[in-house]
Amino acid sequence: MCGIAAIVSPDRIGRDDALQRMLSALQHRGPDGEGVFHDEQASLGHRRLSIIDLAGGKQPLCNAERTLWLVCNGEIYNYRELRRELELDGYRFLTHSDCEVIIALYQRHGDRLVEHLRGMFAFALWDAPRRRLLAARDHLGQKPLFYRFDAQGFSCASEIKALLASDRHPPRMNLAALDQYLALRLIDAPLTMFEGILKLPPGHLLTLQAGDMPQVRTWWDLPQQETVAARNEESLLDELEAHIETALRLHLVSDVPVGAFLSGGLDSSLLVAMLARKLHVERLPTFTMGLKYQRYDEAPTARLVANLFGTDHHEERVQPQITALLPDLIAALDEPSDPLSLCTWLLAKFTRRHVKVVIGGDGGDELFGGYDRYYGTLYAAHYGKVPPALRRNVLAPAFALIPESGWYKSVGHQLRWLHHLSFHSGSARYAASLTYFYFDRERRQALLAEEMLPSWLQLDAEAAIRRPYDNASGGTLERMLYADSKVRLPNHPVMITDRICMAHGLEARSPFMDHKLAEFAARLPASMKVRGRTLRYIQRRLAARYLPAHLLNRPKQGFSSALPYLLQAEYARLYASCLANSTLVRDRILDGRTIARLVGEHTTRRADHGNRLWLLINAELWYRMTILGHSKEHLGYELAVDDPTDRKSTRLNSSHPYRS
Repeated sequence: MCGIAAIVSPDRIGRDDALQRMLSALQHRGPDGEGVFHDEQASLGHRRLSIIDLAGGKQPLCNAERTLWLVCNGEIYNYRELRRELELDGYRFLTHSDCEVIIALYQRHGDRLVEHLRGMFAFALWDAPRRRLLAARDHLGQKPLFYRFDAQGFSCASEIKALLASDRHPPRMNLAALDQYLALRLIDAPLTMFEGILKLPPGHLLTLQAGDMPQVRTWWDLPQQETVAARNEESLLDELEAHIETALRLHLVSDVPVGAFLSGGLDSSLLVAMLARKLHVERLPTFTMGLKYQRYDEAPTARLVANLFGTDHHEERVQPQITALLPDLIAALDEPSDPLSLCTWLLAKFTRRHVKVVIGGDGGDELFGGYDRYYGTLYAAHYGKVPPALRRNVLAPAFALIPESGWYKSVGHQLRWLHHLSFHSGSARYAASLTYFYFDRERRQALLAEEMLPSWLQLDAEAAIRRPYDNASGGTLERMLYADSKVRLPNHPVMITDRICMAHGLEARSPFMDHKLAEFAARLPASMKVRGRTLRYIQRRLAARYLPAHLLNRPKQGFSSALPYLLQAEYARLYASCLANSTLVRDRILDGRTIARLVGEHTTRRADHGNRLWLLINAELWYRMTILGHSKEHLGYELAVDDPTDRKSTRLNSSHPYRS
């Protein structure tokens, strides 16, 4: 796991200086070393976190002729198999690095080399004789790659902050990305929150001939046809078990110790169980974050799982402090944060004290059907058969009498959610199922300042979800899962896991996101994923082979979704510090009256805007840090002031933190 950067430009002097600034911005991703390559057209840089070939795996890597140069972030899990095949074919390797197989495969297969890789990766390969750059991102987007192309040339990097550091010009906010964030709580590729900076989508590659425009195309996609429906259930369980076992074996490849996150939920508990029972890993280091909120504290369950499988269990109980950590989260993500990022930050910081590599459960919900909305959206279709007049004139007023505040899964919220969805259909219904708890189109129109509306009317944030849903085949569930795997998975939990863990120099690995396992899951019939109100049916059946019923059947808790409801005291301070004196309002991007109304309704419990206010607070802090140039330290000071009227006038750093 590392940080990479590359520049293609004829300006050698400016390029060398810019590359060094980029690598400095990526130091947290690779605290173990740095390497660079320069020629007359390109510069490549690498920050290293040593996991495989600790002594000899320094990058950039090259071939024997020193004509091909590579920087890669990630792990190639099948590199040993590939290496044997390539050596038999006569290729002479210079290191024992897993990433060196990419160079050999390029010499054998050209751009189609990516079809031979099994792992998580983002890389940039410079073909010096052809003056050509090839960059690619793994199947499901576990590793990030951002790029910029302008009059100065082309540059790409593992994180946005590196591209910002390479450019002396002030960054500008991307309104389309802000619109997506407010609607969906994520920003889909190719957008980022910054104008001119793009995100390479998962399963895509980019080619650039020096002097030309970059070309981007798809090289992998999830299959969309059921092909395993004819087999009996036990046979499918055996096959799923074999796929997970293979993925786990591959994800254990490392020259340093490997641990595992253990939340007590289905995903992490199944992985830990199989590591102990199927792969016979003894005293596996496991890590859990305990909380004082008993209803949401999964530590007791995690402890039971750890005891059951004899892990070397580590648990830390924490009291989250939103005001203290929000600037750190935004600095790590480069974009507005999310409750999940706070939880991941605390767990990653704790885990890194013990191990350098950790296995996690990302991907299970999206591949096997783990969210309530998967059956809730189907229920909305049935409710939609009630005559519209009856729904509007009788049922809606009745639902309005039921309180919604206090918890996003309350009966009041569920009924309002179903009612809202019943007036949509197809992909629009699925998009509405996500925007309901944030800002749907009507709410966004009221939220934006009047000056923004002409530009905003040309935007369509929900299209990020509707497009893959409409392009998928199969029934409603298959389309929802495909859309989530394409959009939500890489741009929300996976993005947060990568950025937050790497902020602590911790490599996170996700066996459920092995592309062979993902392809098998995609080919399963819908009935093996969601059956009535039973989510992740086949995964639960498999887990029953390892876990006792009292652990398997416990309700899903999850701390991050409840966060806006648990820390109301700190929230009050954040409202006062961030929204009462909003710079987004001052700069005529958002409407202050609408924000004041949301805060008033929420604090008096007339309505539940907990998730919406979280988005606004984080958008405001992001804007102050990245666009206006406030330092983390100054933001921390502002957030610590109890009375916002006591705050001194806004000050900027003498140098912008993203353009040091």
